Amino acid sequence: MKMKLNYSRADVITTVKNTLLILLGAAILAVGVGVFMVPFNIVAGGVSGVAIALDMVIPFEFVTVDLLVTVLNWALFIVGFIILGKSFALKSLVSSIAYPPLLTLAMKLASPDVLGGYFYLAESAHGDIALIIAALVGGALVGVGCAVTYFGGGSTGGTDIIAFVICKFFPRLKSSKVIFYVDASVVLLGVFIVQDMILSLLGIVAAIVGAILIDKVFLGGSKSFIAQIITEKHEELRLEVIDKLKRGATVIDVVGGYTGVPRKMLLVSFKISQYNEILNAINKIDKMAFVTVHRAHEINGEGWTR
Repeated sequence: MKMKLNYSRADVITTVKNTLLILLGAAILAVGVGVFMVPFNIVAGGVSGVAIALDMVIPFEFVTVDLLVTVLNWALFIVGFIILGKSFALKSLVSSIAYPPLLTLAMKLASPDVLGGYFYLAESAHGDIALIIAALVGGALVGVGCAVTYFGGGSTGGTDIIAFVICKFFPRLKSSKVIFYVDASVVLLGVFIVQDMILSLLGIVAAIVGAILIDKVFLGGSKSFIAQIITEKHEELRLEVIDKLKRGATVIDVVGGYTGVPRKMLLVSFKISQYNEILNAINKIDKMAFVTVHRAHEINGEGWTR
């Protein structure tokens, strides 16, 4: 007996769009690391930072940054799959597959033999300014790449998986802080291995620039959102939000200012990682819903900060 898959055209379009966004994010991330970070050994956190640091101490020529990234990425993916579950692993699957080969291509792009050495910055005639530009632009591209990946509902995986595993065993810890500590540890690893104050400081600058770009491009400076949803299918959407998205939903009686017709409005508070899921759920159940999403400065209570 054949299984019938109930995928609508909208579901397929959403999946394709999200996949393309994740691939675009992985490509931008790869260019930021491969063209700007690797040639100057700038360690700015993440799996790529670990790989750059390890590449400097491993004496074998066949061990390259992109090879180390591939090994580390898949090792952490397997750890995430085992400990964090299939749902989390699927979010980082596309990026885990696409990022290593894209990084390899980006590193080849930074070769003196490709495009007449246009992207070969390591021996630029502009001297030290090239190093500073590499840290700033590389950090910015890493931040934008991560943000675009998040827009696609994906995860860049990597050292984030280490942070989420720690939070699973120590649930009182906030994931955002643990991610910061993990990346800070990678930067410190680079300080001890590189043993160059300028490169170490530029690694910190690149990490800060990347964090700012993620915050501004994807979060807009906020970490939480509130959606006000006026829909005829409020009960169906309420169940979807509670049962599948595991968020609370408050039902409020409202009256249309123009029509004077009584309506129902759902008030849903959610985290940045669920932004894409919330919008997809609304689009799936009621395309005609009137939706307002705004950032929340702070949310206190069950499931949030206390």
